[in-house]
Amino acid sequence: MSAKSRIFLSILVVLCGALYAVYASSLGKSYPMQSEKQLISINQGDTYTALIDRMSAEHKFTLPVVLKAYRKFMIHDTLKAGVYEIKRGTTVRQVLDMMSNADNAQMNTVMIIDGTTSKQLLQRLKNDPYVKQTIVNLPQEQMMQKLGIEHKNLEGLLAPNTYFYNKGETDQKILTDLYRRQIELLQQAWQKRAPNLPYKNQYEALIMASIIEKETSIDKEMNQIAGVFIRRLQQGMRLQTDPTVIYGMGDAYKGSITKQDLRTATPYNTYTMAGLPPTPIALPSKKAIEAAMHPDQSKSVYFVATGNGGHTFSETLEQHNQAVQQYLTVLRSKKAGQ
Repeated sequence: MSAKSRIFLSILVVLCGALYAVYASSLGKSYPMQSEKQLISINQGDTYTALIDRMSAEHKFTLPVVLKAYRKFMIHDTLKAGVYEIKRGTTVRQVLDMMSNADNAQMNTVMIIDGTTSKQLLQRLKNDPYVKQTIVNLPQEQMMQKLGIEHKNLEGLLAPNTYFYNKGETDQKILTDLYRRQIELLQQAWQKRAPNLPYKNQYEALIMASIIEKETSIDKEMNQIAGVFIRRLQQGMRLQTDPTVIYGMGDAYKGSITKQDLRTATPYNTYTMAGLPPTPIALPSKKAIEAAMHPDQSKSVYFVATGNGGHTFSETLEQHNQAVQQYLTVLRSKKAGQ
């Protein structure tokens, strides 16, 4: 063997050794376990990039750049929601591979985002291959009877959260669990509610919570939004909230509201009607329910978006009009910048 051949062979051996070392300390490394089995939960919408970063921060994965490169070139599907059982000795590569196929999950994840409508939730269950459909395709009246719910409308009565069920669980069991959870949260909040609220019953508080949920995604604003709407009710003002109008439009809503929409009377148009709409308009979170029971104690009766996230709250119409102009200025500035 010539000197050049020996040098080439030596380099090749060193390179192979280095590659093996990288593989052994990343993809080929056993997933760290404290017991023989461990469950890993993946939520709807989670990504491989986020998973790798989180596991690396927790010192479960090493050399994240290698894992991300492997995912990009070797895993040709997205991360699938579910609960996965990892056994001792399973390599990091095997963990990444198994999570691209929901059939490998031990349990099915049912995630309901705060502010989702009951219609969207029912469609989610209809589309889930791991949910046994027994009632979701029935007319709403029959479905409500099957669930043992006295209300005519399912809206607002199901608690948004992330739930885990065995594959093949029935839609009736899932909906019953979500209903019982929401009623429990509502009753607990009702018992601890602030005095002098303008609600006739818990259901009206739930309606208010759903409106709050749709008006803001900022937790610290929920009590302020609740305060504005409660003071409007107490002062005989109309709620004049766009989310109720949108809900009343149903499938006719295409992404924007016109002046004609605001003038068109529906049971949910709070620009044309006084008081609360007849039902909730979405599935409110626990935080929104608690906000509906504990409004802030300011004097604000108006609010408008800032254009940069959040809202500006005002006590007088004059202050509100100024805030509206500021909002429009921000929008024009952003449009000019684009």
